[in-house]
Amino acid sequence: MNDQQPLPDFAFAFPGPLRDRLVVAVLSGAKTSTTGLLADYEHAGDPLPRVGERSRVIDSAGAPVAVIEVTGVRVLPLSEVDLQHAIDEGEGDESVAGWRAHHEAYWSSPEMVEALGDPAFEVTDDTPVVATRFRLVESPPHD
Repeated sequence: MNDQQPLPDFAFAFPGPLRDRLVVAVLSGAKTSTTGLLADYEHAGDPLPRVGERSRVIDSAGAPVAVIEVTGVRVLPLSEVDLQHAIDEGEGDESVAGWRAHHEAYWSSPEMVEALGDPAFEVTDDTPVVATRFRLVESPPHD
C-alpha cells in the first residue's frame, strides 16, 4: 500500500507556446529558476514553495512531464532580482533589463490581470516577487 501523497502540479505560465518553451528548458536543464508575483500566490491562496518540496511539472495539456525539487526561495522586490537568477530562468535573457521587460509584459497580460483579479495591478520596482530555484529530479526516459 502506498501512503505517499501525490505530488502537487507545477505549471510554468499559462497553457500554450510559452509554457511549452519553459517545459523544454526545464527538461534540457537550461531552466533552474523561476519568478512569480507574490500577489498571484496570495490571490490564489497558494502556499509559497518550500525548500525540499517536490512537484510534478505539467505541460500545456496538463500531463506530468518531470519532477522538480525546490532548492531555494526568496521573496524580494522586483528591483533586487539579480542577473544570475535571470539567466537561470533559461529563457535566453542576458541582462536583468531584458528579463524584466519579458516578465513585465507577461505580468501585465490580460490572462495575468484576470488571474490576479485586479485590473489596476501595476508592476513597479517594489513589487514583491517569489524567486524560486529548483533542480530537475526526474524526466521522461529518452528512446
